Amino acid sequence: MKKTLLLFLISLTTYAQSEYPQDYFRNPLDITPVLSGTFGELRSSHFHGGLDIKTQQREGLKVYASAKGYVSRIKISHYGYGKALYITHPNGYTTVYGHLQKFSKRLEAYIKECQYDKESYEVEVFPNSNELPIETDEIIAYSGNTGGSGGPHLHFEIRDNQERPLNPMLFGIGVKDTKRPFVLGVYAYPKDDKSTINGNNSRVKLRLIPKKDGDYDVEKLSAFGNIGFGVTTYDRQDLAANKNGVSNIQSFFNGNKSLEIDFKRFSFDETKHIKRLIDYEYFKSKKSRIQKLFIEPNNPLSLYKDAFDNGYVRVEDSTSSVYRIRVRDYNGNETWVNVPIEGKYSNPKEKEYIDLSDKTLVYNNQSTTLEEGHIKVNFYENTVYDDEYIDFKVNSDTLFLHKDNIPLQKNFYINYDLSNYKSEHLDKLFIGRVYRFYKNPLYVSTKRKGNTLTAKTKVFGTYTLAMDTVTPTITPVNFKDKKWLSKYRYLSVRIDDDISGISKYRATVNGKWILMEYDYKTKLLVHDFNDNIVKDTKNELKIIVTDNVGNSSTFEATFFRK
Repeated sequence: MKKTLLLFLISLTTYAQSEYPQDYFRNPLDITPVLSGTFGELRSSHFHGGLDIKTQQREGLKVYASAKGYVSRIKISHYGYGKALYITHPNGYTTVYGHLQKFSKRLEAYIKECQYDKESYEVEVFPNSNELPIETDEIIAYSGNTGGSGGPHLHFEIRDNQERPLNPMLFGIGVKDTKRPFVLGVYAYPKDDKSTINGNNSRVKLRLIPKKDGDYDVEKLSAFGNIGFGVTTYDRQDLAANKNGVSNIQSFFNGNKSLEIDFKRFSFDETKHIKRLIDYEYFKSKKSRIQKLFIEPNNPLSLYKDAFDNGYVRVEDSTSSVYRIRVRDYNGNETWVNVPIEGKYSNPKEKEYIDLSDKTLVYNNQSTTLEEGHIKVNFYENTVYDDEYIDFKVNSDTLFLHKDNIPLQKNFYINYDLSNYKSEHLDKLFIGRVYRFYKNPLYVSTKRKGNTLTAKTKVFGTYTLAMDTVTPTITPVNFKDKKWLSKYRYLSVRIDDDISGISKYRATVNGKWILMEYDYKTKLLVHDFNDNIVKDTKNELKIIVTDNVGNSSTFEATFFRK
């Protein structure tokens, strides 16, 4: 029997190792991999879809194709992955390289031709399998800091043939990591009104007791009824101080597995439901992410495995139980948390009375429309995860729509009736979100149809009608009017708009469109003379910048080159 069990375990291990090809994909950089972000890491509104590989705080490192294949997609955008390259490989997987500074000479020429053809910096193209073949170890790009990157690094992904990202470490791309994950907090949650934790019927933070071996005990708690738990945790690799995400979390009740969360693969369609995995209300108030080790209704995440009773445990009166949490990183380092539980029936402490008479109910399973004065808010089915009582108040042009502490699955729509506004002002109005620490309301994507202004958003909060009549600013950075630029490689201007924000820009020289790369972080527009578009001695530069409500500024200057 023991021999049979051993053979079974060996076969399972062999299958797990061979499920994904090993030594097929190489490290895309030729430096020791050090990570600033791990796969599945919890971000503000999504799970991280790849590895963020550090580039020694520099840009311009050579980026290599991880394997032979062909370029199947190139996307350049101001935000997100910035300059991104996608390579599809013969084995069906696709590798993704994001936040690039620039592409290799061959690929750069290809994409610039597309940009000039479409007269747009932002482009997305899908070359066929014969256009841009790629060899193993070929230099395809140089690392950068484009898009939504907070510092120089390479974002690297491996996706399957259904466009689902997988942990690249499954394919043998690893980092040095001998450190156990850290646990910052453990929390207990009653499932219903009849359940108690230390006499309470609300979330309770438990006292962690670190042990010498790196594990943790929790001070014994008394409980009764159906209970769930949550944990805040992070991992740290050997060569970096970053607090990264963990790879796997399991829970056990009296030795039996209760739930497993495995950050191995997910789909982009489900990543928004991170708001259902974490305690969203706690995150918004404390800026700390508690991962709930129980599954609430309307949670479609595929990360869960072996969920018995959705991860909740049943604690009976006059019993002694042990709840255990195992947190692991990809390298197998693990940390255990032991939670002793005394089953003890108690009447819950009386909850603080909440007056719901002035609140409005938004339903999960049906559409809800809220309306007061000239403001109407539309919630479609499944916008909220649960039926929710929210604050809904209107004061003149300001909409008070609860606090941002309730997770939402999809956008709701705010509508302003502008019938009573003067027609000459209509095209300068927008809907903005009010933050206490910002001078002006922040622009929310707004469209007008007739006398109705509509904005869509996925966040509760305070919104107002705002007006922008101020044109964007355009300021030359490295040149002046009538200046000789023969020895210059780049032409730079800074653009800005304080109210509604930059929407688009267009630059021409002698009437011909020129490519100018826009970095919203530095507010710079930059043209590379190596594009070889500017060939005349005397050149008339014209730049038009438009904000989100249509205000435009025009900058004109003459420069010379030879």
